Amino acid sequence: MSIGQPSPERIRIDVDTDLEDRIDAVLSTRTRLSRSRIAALIKSGAVEVNGERVRKSYRPRAGDTIDVAIPPSPAVELLPEDIPIDIVYEDEHLVVVDKPAGLVVHPAAGHPSGTLVNALLERLGSLSSIGLPNRPGIVHRLDRDTSGLLVVARRDEAHQSLSAALSRRQVGRRYLAATWGRLEPEEMTIDRPIARDPTDRKRMAVVEDGRPSITHIRRLERWPAADLLAVRLETGRTHQIRVHLRHSGHPVVGDPIYGPGWERGMSGAGGVWATEFARRTGRLFLHAARLSFKHPTSGVQLTFTSPLPEPLAGAVEWARGSS
Repeated sequence: MSIGQPSPERIRIDVDTDLEDRIDAVLSTRTRLSRSRIAALIKSGAVEVNGERVRKSYRPRAGDTIDVAIPPSPAVELLPEDIPIDIVYEDEHLVVVDKPAGLVVHPAAGHPSGTLVNALLERLGSLSSIGLPNRPGIVHRLDRDTSGLLVVARRDEAHQSLSAALSRRQVGRRYLAATWGRLEPEEMTIDRPIARDPTDRKRMAVVEDGRPSITHIRRLERWPAADLLAVRLETGRTHQIRVHLRHSGHPVVGDPIYGPGWERGMSGAGGVWATEFARRTGRLFLHAARLSFKHPTSGVQLTFTSPLPEPLAGAVEWARGSS
C-alpha cells in the first residue's frame, strides 16, 4: 500500500501576552516538535510571525500570530505483513483489535515495519486513507507497551465519524493499571495539562501551558505496596495515564519511562513484596480493558471488554494471595 505525500501540516498560534521565552522554546512546548526540528523550520522560513520570517531568538509579543508550516514526511510504503493479531470484531466499516503488549500501532521513526497497521493490511487488504500517511485507519492509539482494545477504521466515512465522536468525548476508554504505593483518595480526577517535557523531548510531562488533559481514577484493590486502579480517559494525550499517575507520585508498575526501578526505592517488607510483584508483572501494567462507542453507520452502541492477559493476570492472583 503506497501512500502519497500530503500537504504540509499548518499550525497557528495567537499570542495574547508578551512572552519571556524565545520562539523556539515556545513552539517546543506547544507542539510535538523537538527544539532541533523547530530550529531547522525557523532557518528554512517555515515559521513566520505576522507574515514575516524571524530568528529563533525572537520573543513573541502580545498580538503576534505565529504560523508554522510542517513539511510532510516522505512517501511511505506500507507493506502487508503476516503478524498474528486478535480481531474481536469486524465488519465492512471497522475492526476492533485486542493488541498485545510490545506491538507498535503504526510505522514511525525506529519502527518502519512490524506494526499493527502492517498486520491489518495483510488481514484486510486496505484501511481508511484519512490521517497521516503512516497511520491509515488509526482513530486512536495505544502505547507499544500497553495491551488491549482499540478501534481501526476500514472506510473513510467511518474514520471521520469515529474521530468526531472521539473529539466529542463519546468514545468510552477504560483501563486497568497497577501503581506503586497507596493512592489517595479512593476516587479522584487528575486535571493537569500535558505537553512535551521541556527538559527531555522524548518524554511527556505536566506543563502549565500544555494541552488540557483529564483522567478519572478509581481504586479497585489495595495490596501491600501497590494499588489496582480502574482508569477512564476523558481526553487522550500521549502517555496521559502514565504521566498523570507519575505526577501524582504513583507511577504505573513496570513503566520504563516514568517509573523505572521504582520498587527498588521501597524498604522493608513492602520493598520485598514490590520486587517480587515487579518480577511477576514483567512489563508495563496498563491494559485497555473496555472500549465503547456508537457504530458510525448503524448507530448501535457497541461495547467490548478484554480480560487481563498474562503475565498481568498471574501477577494479580499472586498479589491477592499475598495480601
